[in-house]
Amino acid sequence: MRYQINRVVIILVMILGWSLGLAVTGSINQIGFARLQYDGGGDWYNDPEVLPNLAKHVNSVLNTNFPIDQGTVKASEAKLFDYPFVYLTGHGNIRFSDRETENLRNWLLRGGFLYADDDYGMDEAFRREIKRIFPEYDLLELDASFPLFSCFFDFSSGLPKIHEHDARAPQVFGIFDDAGRLMLLYTYETNISDGWADPETHKDPPEIRETALSFGTNIIYYLIQRK
Repeated sequence: MRYQINRVVIILVMILGWSLGLAVTGSINQIGFARLQYDGGGDWYNDPEVLPNLAKHVNSVLNTNFPIDQGTVKASEAKLFDYPFVYLTGHGNIRFSDRETENLRNWLLRGGFLYADDDYGMDEAFRREIKRIFPEYDLLELDASFPLFSCFFDFSSGLPKIHEHDARAPQVFGIFDDAGRLMLLYTYETNISDGWADPETHKDPPEIRETALSFGTNIIYYLIQRK
């Protein structure tokens, strides 16, 4: 009887916690980085080595000890709240369900950070889905005066362009909560994370990879410094 009562209490607590909204509980130092798996047809899984390579580089530069293996999480899962940092990329369509949209919104508002890097072709879908998540917020373009550009390595000349794509100027956008915290970072026409891949993947020269990894280091340093 006591077991049944305890089980009911646990279930009620879980339901109450879900309805009130969970908070991000994981430490980026202990749980590391995760990649967002999504539906819609886009290749969310491409270049699987980029997050492990970024973790190795950040550890070597910042003397941190981030786990090397990346996590994989779906937007609908409760374990999303274990991850303070989640990465999204792809070339094609992105589609979130209503449940995923609500969960992503709650996660971002309660301490999560999403870094999205357009790998060429996801821009329209990404902007559409983000507007569903945050209809009240706009993607604001950030210039080189934003602290992320100079918090560790100096990118005061602006966002570097790693791949040509449409030969347009690279851009970076953010969404901030009402307290001014950066919840979402989106890079466009640069493909920074391609420069985190293994050398043989895209045949990028060492100086391009170093630039890309340095900007990635700034992203992580900015996050850990704001805590």
